[in-house]
Amino acid sequence: MAPGAGTAAAIYRAGVARLTHHLGGEHRTRVIVVLACVLGLSGADVTTVGASATELRHGLHISNTDIGLLVAVTSLVGAAAAVPFGALADRVRRTQVLGGAILLWGGAMIWSATPATFGGLLLARVFLGIVTAAAGPFVASLVGDYFPGSERGRVYGFILAGELLGAGFGFAVTGDIAALSWRAAFVVLAIPAFVLAWFVVHLDEPKRGGKAAEPDARATDAQHLVRRHGVEPDPERVLRRDPRRLGIVAAARYALGVRTNLILIGASACGYYFLAGLQTFGVEFVKGQYRIGQAPANLLLLVIGGGAVGGVLIGGQLSDSLLRRGMLSARIVVSTVVVSLAALLFAPALFTRSAVTAAPYIVAAAFCLAAQNPPLDAARLDIMPPLLWGRAEGIRTLVRSLAQALAPLLFGAVSDYVFGGGHSGLKWTFVVMLVPLVASAALLYRALGTYAQDVATAAAAPS
Repeated sequence: MAPGAGTAAAIYRAGVARLTHHLGGEHRTRVIVVLACVLGLSGADVTTVGASATELRHGLHISNTDIGLLVAVTSLVGAAAAVPFGALADRVRRTQVLGGAILLWGGAMIWSATPATFGGLLLARVFLGIVTAAAGPFVASLVGDYFPGSERGRVYGFILAGELLGAGFGFAVTGDIAALSWRAAFVVLAIPAFVLAWFVVHLDEPKRGGKAAEPDARATDAQHLVRRHGVEPDPERVLRRDPRRLGIVAAARYALGVRTNLILIGASACGYYFLAGLQTFGVEFVKGQYRIGQAPANLLLLVIGGGAVGGVLIGGQLSDSLLRRGMLSARIVVSTVVVSLAALLFAPALFTRSAVTAAPYIVAAAFCLAAQNPPLDAARLDIMPPLLWGRAEGIRTLVRSLAQALAPLLFGAVSDYVFGGGHSGLKWTFVVMLVPLVASAALLYRALGTYAQDVATAAAAPS
């Protein structure tokens, strides 16, 4: 073995050992990495469409609106499939079903590389949207049962970092491949899907109701704090029946009746709405606004992605740390502050013509936008009875997917038909679309008044 190869191998082994220690052992590391890869594969697929926009337009003779429609269709059918997948997540062996869905996922990606017409590609994306809908409900349910409530924000940070790294892979790697062939870009994504399916199937299935994560059935940190502060559950909202006996309609009615859950769903949807538009048209905007080529644009977006990865890692850990120190609404407070900052930081970057000037603003904005997600994901588990996690996340995924479906379509349509298309159209579209980020901050501020009682109400449900 060459000396350089030996050094690289030693660095790799040291890195793996350090990561394993940081995440709490081999089993926990394997679970976190595999679940992160599940979301990473989803992120890579969405951004590959955006990074391939130029080649898709030329190859299939389509417009920005059509590109938005490709992403929108995947999200819309995913939204429709999310609720039944959520019901499955509460009842079946999750690792087996999720692994099977990912296997079909790989097949759908290969199918996406074969059509000769826009209609054929659209049909392939419909099937892809159905099978990818399993990711949200199954990952949320598994996280709740694998890990204790005191560290779910931190764990979600690592898992969502996988989603962002996958998006970066879509921008940089498959985006460059798409410059040669957009068909090859989709095939490249199919290969890891088949490998990932095997790893998911071979994960241990955790016990239901968080009993594997907290076998002594002790209350979570959030539940301890509501008791310490004397917060009483809402007697009209305490779930008296066994959650496993609730059908989809009854579960949906209960989940949407939890005020904090409704607020968090809306806030999260607003954030993902803007992010979906950025993923789809970010490369096009950067190339036009800062007058740079494909490779520099991809490099800039990788730097921005690095800021977002830092955001999910720090946002989750910060909220967990503040919660352990006695700040009951820490997860809501952190999310509210960072999404407010994101809206402020994006604005200057949309008007400067210099990539060097814009980069610090965009990186900081991406950091803040991403930092809200781990605390929000952990907070949703706090306010929902454990045996409803899958169905509640299915409903949340439904709303999130609708927002993600509308974003590319509306971004493309507003760019083409309101602002005249081209670079200028995208620029003013992004300016207008900052409004959802402001709305997200306003919604989260309202959750500060409802979160504590909803935590107490969830803790009083049968488990």
